[in-house]
Amino acid sequence: MKTNYLLALSTASVLAFTACNNTSNKQTTAQTADNMQQTVLPAKIAFEKTIDNKKIDLYVLKNKNGMEAAITNYGGRLVSLFVPDKNGKMTDVVDGFDSVDGYQHSTEPYFGATIGRYGNRIANGKFKLDGKEYTLFKNNGPNTLHGGKKGYQDVVWDAKQINDTTLQLTYVSKDMEEGFPGNLNVKVTYALTGDNCLKINYVATTDKPTVVNLTNHAFFNLNGSGSGSILNHQVQINADNYTPVDSTLIPSGKIERVNGTPFDFKKPATIGARVNDNNEQLKNGKGYDHNFVLNKHGMNTPVATVKGDKSGIVMEVYTEEPGLQFYSGNFMHSKNSMKAGKKDDYRTAFAMETQHFPDSPNQPQFPSTVLKPGQTYKTESCYKFLSK
Repeated sequence: MKTNYLLALSTASVLAFTACNNTSNKQTTAQTADNMQQTVLPAKIAFEKTIDNKKIDLYVLKNKNGMEAAITNYGGRLVSLFVPDKNGKMTDVVDGFDSVDGYQHSTEPYFGATIGRYGNRIANGKFKLDGKEYTLFKNNGPNTLHGGKKGYQDVVWDAKQINDTTLQLTYVSKDMEEGFPGNLNVKVTYALTGDNCLKINYVATTDKPTVVNLTNHAFFNLNGSGSGSILNHQVQINADNYTPVDSTLIPSGKIERVNGTPFDFKKPATIGARVNDNNEQLKNGKGYDHNFVLNKHGMNTPVATVKGDKSGIVMEVYTEEPGLQFYSGNFMHSKNSMKAGKKDDYRTAFAMETQHFPDSPNQPQFPSTVLKPGQTYKTESCYKFLSK
């Protein structure tokens, strides 16, 4: 009996040790997966595909500081952006997918995309230009959002990598594509600068009067893609005013002061501090999904600053545009498997879209988005990163 007891005890000890070892291995594997998520670029082969008879690829930019940006010409999308955190660890701060298939089948079509022909919303899918009414596809309730049914996020751009730090994307948007007049020649240039700025330069020309409002819809989490809530990120926006919206997120046409409202980010405040306040505008947007009317600025002054509470990563936004759409991830519903299998959970990423105002073609008091033949649409924005 004693022999059997000792044998059983010995066997139990071995099993316990093995189980403990397996648990440790699983934890190590999970930790490794998390680390890989933060430090490894998506596989290039996962983006080598043909769509609309054009080749898709993944292009990698790198600056002298080791900062890296991965961009695909499917939708002109920013797939990953690696910047150093407060401990020097390279951290991917952009939500996205590990493959082009992920972007094609996502329930959220705008992850990282170049947005056009018209970023943001146009009321009732209609606008008048030179006395003629144009009808667009309504893809956002009664309105047109981000260019219509097949906006620039779903087209294949022609790509040319200029050097290690610069990628040039071009696209010809045909006359009446998605209802917009004029053949629009668009060039978007991504560049990583020596001071850790991701610079995006937009240029467009047309052969007929049209409306243009180009932007990028990167979903940021400065603690790292897939790292959880962004509600403790600290935000500052250099804007005394914003454009309130109706329940379909179309501006009323008024420009109102942010003072005394949850939209006052003149001094730093966390995203979560007031996002659930009993406020009509927050109810309309289901959180922050509003255009801020930027104070007078140049490219040497940030219009917005965001800091990750865990990583210490700070993102400064610079732009030549008059507006900034701040979006707090209100429509993220855990429906998509992102990099390393992470889900796009509610409010786990935010967007800062530099832009002209929503519905400007129907709001003559807003800065004009009309582009005519012989004119050149040209604007630049920059997302600059540092750590504290």
